[in-house]
Amino acid sequence: MINEIIEMFSYSFMVRAFVVGLLISLCASLIGVSLVLRRDSMIGDGLSHVGFGAFAFASIFGFAPLEFSIPIVIIVSFLILRLNDNNKIHGDSMIALISAASLAIGTFAISVAGVNTDINNFLFGSVLAINQTDVIVSVILSIIVIVLYVFSYNKIFALTFDEKFAKSIGINTNLYNMIFASLCSIVVVLGMRLMGALLISSLIIFPTLSSMQILKKFKSVVISSTIISMLSFVVGLVISYLQATPTGATIVIVNLAVFILLKFVSYFIKNK
Repeated sequence: MINEIIEMFSYSFMVRAFVVGLLISLCASLIGVSLVLRRDSMIGDGLSHVGFGAFAFASIFGFAPLEFSIPIVIIVSFLILRLNDNNKIHGDSMIALISAASLAIGTFAISVAGVNTDINNFLFGSVLAINQTDVIVSVILSIIVIVLYVFSYNKIFALTFDEKFAKSIGINTNLYNMIFASLCSIVVVLGMRLMGALLISSLIIFPTLSSMQILKKFKSVVISSTIISMLSFVVGLVISYLQATPTGATIVIVNLAVFILLKFVSYFIKNK
C-alpha cells in the first residue's frame, strides 16, 4: 500500500488535487464553524449552485471558470445578505429559489449552446479538471482567506454568537458580514473543481458537526474541525485512488464516517 501511495504522487494531476484539496479543506472548515453556529450552513449549498451556473456560462463563452465565477458568486452572496436584512423573503426560501434557478439555468444554457463538456464534472467534481492555473489561483486565494479569517477572528466570533451585541460595541457588522460572505463564496467556488456543486457544502458542514460532538469551545471546535477536515480529505483521496472510486463522494463518505464515530464517542462519554 505504501508503494501505491508513493506512486499516486508521481501523477501531476494527483499532486494538484492534493494541494488544492488540502487548502480548500482547511478554508472550508474555518468558514463552516461560523456558518453552522449561525444556522446558515445551507448558504454554502446555495452558492455552490450559483457557481455551477457560472461555470456553465464560463464554458459556453470560453472564460476561465474560477476567475469568471468567483465575482458572480460573491455578488449573489451579497444579494442574499441584503434580502435577509429586508426580511421580505425568508433566507431559506431565497437560498432554495437561487439554488434551483441556478441549476436550471446552467443546465439549460449548456444544453442549448451544445457545448462539448461533461456536466458531471461540474456537479460532482473531478481530479482531472484541476489544471496548473487552478492550483495557482487556489493557493493565492486560499492564503487570502486564511489571512483575512485570522485577522477578523474576533469580529467573526462576535458576529457568530450575537450580531446585535457586536454592533453595539462598535463593530461594523455590515462590513464584516460582507467580508465573511466573500470568504464563503471564494471557498465554495475553489472547492467546486474537486468536489462539484452538489458535494462541496459537505466540506463546510461535516467537520464542524463532527467536532461539536465532543467539543464545546469555539476555538477548540475551529482547530479540531480543520484537523478533521484535512485528515478526512487525505484519507478520502487515498482511498479514491486505491479503489478507483469517485473522489468527491469518497471524501464525503469519510467525513460521514468520522461524524458517526464521534457521535458514538459522545454518546458513550455522556452515558459512562
